[in-house]
Amino acid sequence: MPDSQPQPPHRDGAAEDTTSLLLCGATLADGRTVDVRLGRGRIEAVGTAGSLTAHTARVDLHGYLLLPAPAEPHAHSDTALTADGDGPVGYEVQDVQRRTTEAALLQLGHGATTLRSHVRIGDVQGLGAMEAALQARRSLRGLTDLTTVAVPRLLTGVAGADGLSMLRDAVKMGASVVGGCPDLDPDPTGYVEAVLEVAAEHGCPVDLHTDGADPARLARLAAMAGGLRSGVTVGPCGGLGRMPAAAAARTAEALAAAGVSVVCLPQGDCGGLEQRGRSAAPVRLLRAAGVRVAAGSGALRDLANPVGRGDPMEAAYLLAAQHGLDADDAYAAVSSGARQALGLPEVRVEAGFPAELLAVRGTRLSGVLSLAYSRIVVHRGRVVARTSAVREYCDSAVAVALDLPRQGRVKGAGGTA
Repeated sequence: MPDSQPQPPHRDGAAEDTTSLLLCGATLADGRTVDVRLGRGRIEAVGTAGSLTAHTARVDLHGYLLLPAPAEPHAHSDTALTADGDGPVGYEVQDVQRRTTEAALLQLGHGATTLRSHVRIGDVQGLGAMEAALQARRSLRGLTDLTTVAVPRLLTGVAGADGLSMLRDAVKMGASVVGGCPDLDPDPTGYVEAVLEVAAEHGCPVDLHTDGADPARLARLAAMAGGLRSGVTVGPCGGLGRMPAAAAARTAEALAAAGVSVVCLPQGDCGGLEQRGRSAAPVRLLRAAGVRVAAGSGALRDLANPVGRGDPMEAAYLLAAQHGLDADDAYAAVSSGARQALGLPEVRVEAGFPAELLAVRGTRLSGVLSLAYSRIVVHRGRVVARTSAVREYCDSAVAVALDLPRQGRVKGAGGTA
């Protein structure tokens, strides 16, 4: 688990903003109203409203709730935004780069300042989709942090030899994580062994897709993965919810003991690697067993989920509405939990922590999970995205809703959300 103390700046070659920025009058989750000064990509100071000064820009956050920014731990940017297309999904480098960029910017607008995208390699894609995703990563630098998971289809037997070679090539190209779907390989255990071997060779984290309906297989995966220092994530594990309670509890304990993180997908399945309509992971059971749980968006307007939104706030809302988590725990699954799963340093609205922040119009977390349109996104200490929404009612609509006499109708009624 990442250290809860302030961390040194995260560097990946992106230029660091050396100017300061003052966020004025923000409301924190504990109810305090504060000023927050940012500089060099970090939070420099937090003080009572009106107590801090800045030499450069100011952003008025009166009426906004200021939160650690969410992270997206499970995206499929290479197939995103293809649901309305004609014919099969194209994997030309230019098309994949465009889709990846558009999807990342869409999710950034929702507040996700870092994104892990699972990119298929092999088959018709070869390494072209990975090349495109890495190009998109470079073009997005300074706006959002994009990391890529290399996802081969097969890794065992004669048919898997090319996949294994391509997996190693993808890491050499710049893929940050190795992964895939062992459930689709004739030898799931051999697939996991191959992934862990490549991860150990290159010091990479592992992120595996699995439905998780077989408790013995999941327990075996956990035992195999437990010794990998760089960390193992699995998801969406919807099959855990279909197991008998006792078997699911034992499997959750095995995952916790191995230090494996689970990324659930409350918005839908992931990129066509799973069958549509499957249940989500039993989040409360996993949390009770001590498993690190994060929530992601999964498919974004592709064949697996043609109406995906890619909004972490929606994922948190669904965890609260359908899985019984309180608002704080639901939001933690898309923020601190997601950052833990990605191996990133913790973010708090305190001096010394990374300036990865999301301001949402509202004053209480439960309220913004229910209705969060207006947002201001801060990445590495600077505002990188704004979304503003204004709701207006015509005079007659207000009169009818409030049962006002004609002479008492409200003029110019409106509001923001």
